[in-house]
Amino acid sequence: MQEGYLRGEKNWVLGVTSLASFMMALDSLVITTAFATIRADFGASVELLQWAVNAFNLTFAVLLLTGAALGDRFGRRAMFAGGIALFVLASAACALANTAEALIAARAAQGAGAALVMPLAMAILSGAFAKEERARALGIFSGVTGCALIIGPAIGGFITESLGWRWIFWINLPIGLIAIVLIFTRLRESFGAKAALDILGLLLVAIAALALVWSLLRGNPVGWTSPEVLSTLALGLLFSIAFVAWEWRAPAPMIPMRMFASRSFAAGVAASLLFYAAMYGVLFLLPQFLQVTLGFGPLGAGLRLLPWTSTLFLTAPIAGAVVQRFGERPLVVTGLLMQAAGLGWIAPLAAPDVAYPALVVPLVLAGVGVSMAMPAAQNAVLGSVAVTEMGKASGVFNMGRFLGGMFGIALLVAVFSANGAVDSPAHFSTGFAAAMVVAAALSLAGACVGLWLPARRAVTAAPTPDNDRLSLSID
Repeated sequence: MQEGYLRGEKNWVLGVTSLASFMMALDSLVITTAFATIRADFGASVELLQWAVNAFNLTFAVLLLTGAALGDRFGRRAMFAGGIALFVLASAACALANTAEALIAARAAQGAGAALVMPLAMAILSGAFAKEERARALGIFSGVTGCALIIGPAIGGFITESLGWRWIFWINLPIGLIAIVLIFTRLRESFGAKAALDILGLLLVAIAALALVWSLLRGNPVGWTSPEVLSTLALGLLFSIAFVAWEWRAPAPMIPMRMFASRSFAAGVAASLLFYAAMYGVLFLLPQFLQVTLGFGPLGAGLRLLPWTSTLFLTAPIAGAVVQRFGERPLVVTGLLMQAAGLGWIAPLAAPDVAYPALVVPLVLAGVGVSMAMPAAQNAVLGSVAVTEMGKASGVFNMGRFLGGMFGIALLVAVFSANGAVDSPAHFSTGFAAAMVVAAALSLAGACVGLWLPARRAVTAAPTPDNDRLSLSID
């Protein structure tokens, strides 16, 4: 048995894992305010440029659970450092990219590195702190990560304007190298249960996701009834069915399908997939709208996203406390109705002559809404499984989050391209307005799914003997 950690060791674990998580979270959002500049430099279309986000999301989502399993088998510290090293090398490749295609390939490699880092950071942190200290440590860890999500677009805009968009990726090198040195000098090695890797499941879900997104991407250019779109759509559906069928019979499934027998788990995952689809799609298009249509620079666009992104920092902690009293369903449903209303409010306002202050209230409304729904949906998912399965349930939740984001970006870009273009502010605003209507519809669908969540009447403190978790009285 491994000896307990000393206070100084715990502080180093918290600091190093938080630093790595901050870098991953920051890098996923700093690029959002640089898209207009990157598109102009490469002469790339919006349809192609979306893959700079989707490539990262795809590799991260499908490798997330595999990353945790690799750490358990070969050593969490070693694989944690390896994930940061891969992320750093991929960041250098992003900075050196001279075509949009090269940037997309490097972003896919970044996603693979992040898929090793994020689950292992949580595992290392949880292993270092005793049960009674773990909640506080995870709260600090999540707060640091959340800070990166809030300031990411503004930092990306500042770097793009002052140094150029390539420095968004160059700054990862010194941070990553410092983190690797600290990992090997300050962290202990640890292992988990050696579970078999679900390689076939990994391949099936990757092909299914790629084929479905490809059909959305190519629908406008080649026609929605073209052989290419219909064949890739059919391929995606076929591989999705094959993935579910395999996971039912796999000896060590990547996603245990029996978890979806729980209403809380199934509805929590489905609702989160829908609201993350809306959120990521808006996050891809909104900074470009602020720059192309309203004429703000990258930094100005990033700062004007703060009424939306900063609500996460203010609302999520309150929602996390309230959910324990009222249950998940009211927060998910009310929150997603607010997001739908906010995004739907923006749609008719989207025009070249709109004043930015007119967008502030709907941005805050949408931001507060999704910030209410996020912790509630995650609580519904994690609260529906035994303690021993929380790691896998968290992996499934995050996998759905990033796959939902990928589909959301592809869908909103398809709607944008069918209704607008980037050749003028007026055309961009027309396409953006149509995309906002779809984002609002996704949010509304998420609220409808949220109604399926069980309504919690009371929480009792006694753990049940079969699953060692809180016993909930539900209807």
